[in-house]
Amino acid sequence: MGYDDGGSMPEQTANPGPGADERTGTLDADSSSQIRPGVIGPFRFALLSLLVGVVAGLGAVVFRGMIAVIHNLFFLGRLSWTYDANVHTPANPWGAAVIFVPILGAIGVAFLVKNFAPEAKGHGVPEVMDAIYYSKGIIRPVVALIKSVASALSIGTGGSVGREGPIIQIGASFGSTLGQLIRMPMWERNALIAAGAGGGIAATFNTPVGGILFALELMMVEMSVRTLVPVTIATVTATYVGQLFFGSHPSFVIPAFERPYFQLSSPWVLASYVGLGLAAGVLSALFIKSIYRFEDLFERRVPGSYYVRHALGMLLVGVMMYAFLVASGHYYIEGVGYATIQDVLGGASLSVPFLLILLTAKLVTTSLTLGSGASGGVFSPSLFMGACLGAAYGLVLNWIVPQMNISPAAFAVAGMAGVVGGATGAALAAIVMIFEMTLDYSVIMPMTITVAVSYGTRILLLPDSIYTLKLTRRGRRIPQALLASIPYVRNAKELMDTHLVRMEVSDLLAAAARALKEDRRLHVLITDGNAIVGVLGPMGIMTAMETRGPGTPLGELAGKDFVVVSEDTTVFDVLSEMHRTKVRMALVQHRGAPLPAGIIGTLSQQQLGNAMAEAAELYSP
Repeated sequence: MGYDDGGSMPEQTANPGPGADERTGTLDADSSSQIRPGVIGPFRFALLSLLVGVVAGLGAVVFRGMIAVIHNLFFLGRLSWTYDANVHTPANPWGAAVIFVPILGAIGVAFLVKNFAPEAKGHGVPEVMDAIYYSKGIIRPVVALIKSVASALSIGTGGSVGREGPIIQIGASFGSTLGQLIRMPMWERNALIAAGAGGGIAATFNTPVGGILFALELMMVEMSVRTLVPVTIATVTATYVGQLFFGSHPSFVIPAFERPYFQLSSPWVLASYVGLGLAAGVLSALFIKSIYRFEDLFERRVPGSYYVRHALGMLLVGVMMYAFLVASGHYYIEGVGYATIQDVLGGASLSVPFLLILLTAKLVTTSLTLGSGASGGVFSPSLFMGACLGAAYGLVLNWIVPQMNISPAAFAVAGMAGVVGGATGAALAAIVMIFEMTLDYSVIMPMTITVAVSYGTRILLLPDSIYTLKLTRRGRRIPQALLASIPYVRNAKELMDTHLVRMEVSDLLAAAARALKEDRRLHVLITDGNAIVGVLGPMGIMTAMETRGPGTPLGELAGKDFVVVSEDTTVFDVLSEMHRTKVRMALVQHRGAPLPAGIIGTLSQQQLGNAMAEAAELYSP
């Protein structure tokens, strides 16, 4: 007879598991490191994190090189690895035929995604989150290769997407692959995935602290020393590798910030960022909805295959890109768009109407690119739109209240952080990353206000971020918060049921039934001298009375579906051992006491579940 919340089940052999005391078969609280088999040592884990960081950094280098080769080949007709995304691409030798360049990229992307890795479609981060929360940290190794080539094609041929999403997926894929090749528990594999993702984005933008926060806010199931250390090692390593190739300079240079423009003596300037935060929050929600509306439009309303739909979307992007070249001399909305961002931050003479046209065009082209099936990130388009929004807001404010001496560049930086934080949900990462990308501390306070208001506004308008909405549409929810593990650190003695009586294998079921009449929660510990034979719960006693009769010896009914744990074993360790040994009950032993006399209580799955439910009150609104 086994145990199932007081009921009876077929017999199983009790298994104390690894970490159990050899004499008593008790899971000791001090052996918690042994309770999850396969945990690798901290030094080895640090080396693996270092390796993940190196690969993430090199992945960023190779990926940017691939973009450069494709971009130069298709736009300039030459083979070269040299490409500065912060400088506008000169007019190509093909004339109006440049409209068809994005189509060529679309055909290549569709071929790769359709035939080798459907996960490579889109902006990448949702697939990594899905792997962490729903697939035990398993990401196919081929995803990294296909994602890098497909995204390089999308970006290099003019697709309006960013390069951070693919690099996140590349780093995360390598972390997952290591976690699969080397036997380790799921938490370590997930930590390596987060390390790869954080390292990838850190190497892309030269933002080590921002990379750590990005991984923390979006990728990490657990925040502790054991998970933060590997993420930090990988992120710093990836950043250093990136600096070896790209230099240590910030991503954008802002001449207007040569001296701090913001002073505490100007509180109205600080207050004006609330309005920018509201606008950024609305834009963030609009951006998220636009991406998925266009995705639905292409999948449900546009006839033809994936090839046809994606080619059509990129044809429209090509037309808009060429229209900007003819009308204003630059492509502006092509690719990652960093050249336009540099124009905005560098004080180029861009009017408010033109900034708003750029913002709208980038919103449409990004939605067309991703909605029709491209591969690439959403971070760079968010930076682009945020910069245009912030600069336009600053110019309007400067016109309305000229005495405030407003710097449009400062509002552009805050707008970048506001849209990134609002759209992605990584609010802290957005603040720190934009600071690291510009290296101007004077905008920290206004930027923080903008991001906080933007994030709150977007939450009111749309609960899901641009990453989580993709998973929500699949019916897969992602936690919106990291909660303290209070119920997990309570010990077994606090939660155990002490309604326990000891009987011998030769005792009859009738004796157990009489005892049950006096205590309806009674559990019978069935022993044979100095050994535990099994346990019989209340439902098991009543069922046996009906089916076997009162004269049945208890030894025939003893359920062995249990594990023995020490009284100071944490709930987390108890649950881990019960899951590992596939049992439904734990017998709690007084620390150091001999068996079976030392058994002082029982813990069932139902009791542990009730403890979790009670703890939920800490987080309930």
